[in-house]
Amino acid sequence: MALPGGVVPTDTSISDLGTYTPAPDRPDPVALLESQSASRLPDLVPLRFGRMLASPFTFYRGAALLMASDLASGSRSPLQVHLCGDAHLSNFGAFASPERRLVFDINDFDETHPGPFEWDVKRLVTSMEVAGRYRGFTKKERNQLLRATSEGYREAMQELSSQGNLDVWYASIDIDAVMQDLRSRMDKAGQKRTGRGLAKARTRNSLQAAGKLTTVIDGVRRFIDDPPVIVRAATLIAETNVDVGPAIDAVPAAWQQYVDSLQPDRRHLLSEYTYVDLARKVVGVGSVGTRAWVLLMQGRDASDLLILQLKEAQASVLEGFTAPSAYAQQGERVVQGQRLLQSASDIFLGWTRLLNVDYYLRQLRDWKVSVDVDALDLAALASYGKLCGATLAKGHARSGDRMAIASYVGDGTSFDEAMKDFARAYADQNENDYAALQTAVGEGRVSVLTDV
Repeated sequence: MALPGGVVPTDTSISDLGTYTPAPDRPDPVALLESQSASRLPDLVPLRFGRMLASPFTFYRGAALLMASDLASGSRSPLQVHLCGDAHLSNFGAFASPERRLVFDINDFDETHPGPFEWDVKRLVTSMEVAGRYRGFTKKERNQLLRATSEGYREAMQELSSQGNLDVWYASIDIDAVMQDLRSRMDKAGQKRTGRGLAKARTRNSLQAAGKLTTVIDGVRRFIDDPPVIVRAATLIAETNVDVGPAIDAVPAAWQQYVDSLQPDRRHLLSEYTYVDLARKVVGVGSVGTRAWVLLMQGRDASDLLILQLKEAQASVLEGFTAPSAYAQQGERVVQGQRLLQSASDIFLGWTRLLNVDYYLRQLRDWKVSVDVDALDLAALASYGKLCGATLAKGHARSGDRMAIASYVGDGTSFDEAMKDFARAYADQNENDYAALQTAVGEGRVSVLTDV
């Protein structure tokens, strides 16, 4: 941990953080990925690998365990924060605050766990290198992206280190100001797309999701079966002929545990909704195969709908390389990490356990939108990287010693250069691991399924 008052232990230099060399006993990457399959739904594991094979970037999104293992084998700073744990550029985006403002922040916390601050920075900056290669940018252009991303983190941490505790806690990023800057760097077509995307974001709520994911059958609204991505619970039960008695018996206690994890005013709001339907819904890349459900609820009438997402929370990939989690319940780990790092969180964010599986719950959609990275030119993507870096710094400043981190990264470019060097080296490793998965699939060692 950092020493009090922003004093930094000096046993790890900035230049040490910029190196990456595979450990001599580095595990086989495909075997390490396959080790996660044991705790996942067998019928969805091939879909996970299918999504990872789409590109080196989608592989990177699903390979958080590989990078955690590699980070643990290298140099690390002594400065601890509560990490996002999977801070790649697609895990940032806009969503509604409880005050109904559209804010920009980290939006995925499945792997959140304490650890060295630079692990998040390295994962973010490397994701920019991987994405830049996918986009066909030159090495010089990619260096611009990497420096901007690291610079965004470093400069924001310097600013935050001079602010009071409450100022840091209340700090947030307003999406309208962000998009004004991004649009100024886009061509007219990009500006129009962005404007439409922001307008659409404010319609992405439970009612919109219900219109897309459900239909009315015999006067009752039901989720639409679209396997393997979304399958009604009733369909799964009929197809597998499983005994649901134990689950039905356990639901009341599990629901009460979730309700108890909410603030009292939100418990009251939730109590005004009633259950309508349940379905399994596959999400993401790295989390495919974990248990994820969508719960349809109705309020005052058929037009007053709420969709909650129940997502399985397994142990963070970082836990095996750091310290055990402070939380026995993995859903609580995710929720508490999110509340600590985000400036505003979903009002229905909570946790529960059902049949020995830990879950966290949140609204499926609440003005959620992600930037279309493929639509950004070099200048706009560099601005986006800088924004993500600053956003990450805000979360770290809330959970760690911001003065010590600011002192460590300094106000020069040494930290940026170190992150750039690491990102370029690790992107090479990512491509090698991606090729290893392709080979394993070609040899029949790994089965894949693509979305239909």
